[in-house]
Amino acid sequence: MQGGSTGIGYGLKYQARCITDVKADSDHTSFLTATLSLKEENEVHLIRLSSGGTELVCEGESYEAAVWQIPELYGQSNSPQLECIASLDAHKSKIKCVLWWPSGRHDKLISIDEQNIFLWSLDSSKKSAQVQSQESVGMPHHLSGGAWDPHDVNIVASTTESSIHFWDLRTMKKTNSMEYSHVRSIDYDTKNKHMLVTAADESGINIWDLRMSKAPVAELPGHAHWTWAVRSNPEYEGLILSAGTDSTVNLWFASPSNDGKTSDSVSNSATKWTESLLHSYSDYEDSVYGLSWSSREPWLFASLSYDGRVVVESIKPHLPKTSSAML
Repeated sequence: MQGGSTGIGYGLKYQARCITDVKADSDHTSFLTATLSLKEENEVHLIRLSSGGTELVCEGESYEAAVWQIPELYGQSNSPQLECIASLDAHKSKIKCVLWWPSGRHDKLISIDEQNIFLWSLDSSKKSAQVQSQESVGMPHHLSGGAWDPHDVNIVASTTESSIHFWDLRTMKKTNSMEYSHVRSIDYDTKNKHMLVTAADESGINIWDLRMSKAPVAELPGHAHWTWAVRSNPEYEGLILSAGTDSTVNLWFASPSNDGKTSDSVSNSATKWTESLLHSYSDYEDSVYGLSWSSREPWLFASLSYDGRVVVESIKPHLPKTSSAML
């Protein structure tokens, strides 16, 4: 199913690629996004959905790369500005992603550049971030991104041009790897242990069971051009978002036919999967690089296209009746 956007939009001043949900904001549906201009001073924008759900209220600030704290009254009249906590200044090459501790703590984070993984210890009271440990992926690999395992906070997955690597943060050593080419994005299934989803340039979307990682257990066709980002819904099983350089966002449903088995049972090649494209959001004029579900309202998501356009959409109109009842 295809169709134009019925979401709420906002335009950034410059080009952009990344957007993320503000999980700590339990009172609002909020997202953070930032620009990547090479010539102008870049900006960080805090975007909140209005209480009526009809508009986006946006606050913008100009900053260098750093860790910032959002004041409780930010966005209100006479509110304090964003407060700089620390700078991640140990990198020697381009930072690919920053991952927050998945259990809700605020004192640990991971940053990944093209060659290294850094585990940081953050002290907001002292406004400092110290490298707790570091490891290099080694040549000829170049890291492109990663995801922190929500089921085991000692494990981080990283992606390269030819494989996926898993790291134990207690030793900063690789524990496993999966050979697969051109993975652009990776996300863990927060509801099902051992399951993750990846997006690759040309081979679309793959769903993996880490207990039998030689091949994906299910495949989705992805996009007409490169599939750039993929995200599993944080609350509802089987719902997956993907974004691509074909200027679309796709909403998928993928679930195994359990036949009485539990989600903890090991999948095998004979397991049948139910897979369907629920909707394709096509009202974009440029490649879509950023995707984020709302943790507060998991039927909402934000997307970010390269031209700096942010759109917040609801998936409710495009779900089967049985799924809509859960929302």
